[in-house]
Amino acid sequence: MAPRILVINPNSDEDVTASLDAALGGLRFAGGPTIECLTLAEAPPGIQTAMDSAVVVPPLVRLALSHADRADAFVIACFGDPGLHAVREAVKMPVVGIGEAGLTLALNLGERIGVITNLDSDIVGHLRQARMLGVADRLAGVRAVGIPVVGLADEARSLPAMIEAGRRLVAEDGANVLVPACAGMTRYADRLRASTGVPVVDATVAAVAVTLAAVGGAFQPAR
Repeated sequence: MAPRILVINPNSDEDVTASLDAALGGLRFAGGPTIECLTLAEAPPGIQTAMDSAVVVPPLVRLALSHADRADAFVIACFGDPGLHAVREAVKMPVVGIGEAGLTLALNLGERIGVITNLDSDIVGHLRQARMLGVADRLAGVRAVGIPVVGLADEARSLPAMIEAGRRLVAEDGANVLVPACAGMTRYADRLRASTGVPVVDATVAAVAVTLAAVGGAFQPAR
């Protein structure tokens, strides 16, 4: 039986979960690991604060434990990696956070990382995250688009704001690789890449690719 990777959206916004599922289509192939996306129904609709991150940890652990008998790995699909270490303690299989995966992949694609986030209040958290991961000296800057998680489905507003933030990170801050810091931004990664001319790391895709390498090495597509 092929391995099963469960990708957990730790907020309750089903639209975010649907966009994650669509973005991961390119990583699904015949005979390869099953990739399934789940929503944490007990969570707030968006994780914007340290309190939000703390609140979701117990239900996130419970959800992972309830699926542990049918999963070979988990991905926590929120850039702040809420509950990542708690879930790692609770289950025996690999658990990957999209924040860690996105930022560490970006190190391989550019010298200076530009992070695009939702709100100005998020910036301090991303600076702290970069320090904790040891990548702060490679961070060009963090810019917010002024749109909360629940507003990202509004493409007419979100895409231009992300492109503007990305272009400013490149032109003014010296970034040469961009990382959108929200799972809800995954749907815009390709168009952001085309508009800025620099690599853009879709952190959710990066995390699942890392997980595929961990659990699916024997399930590579035929060449």
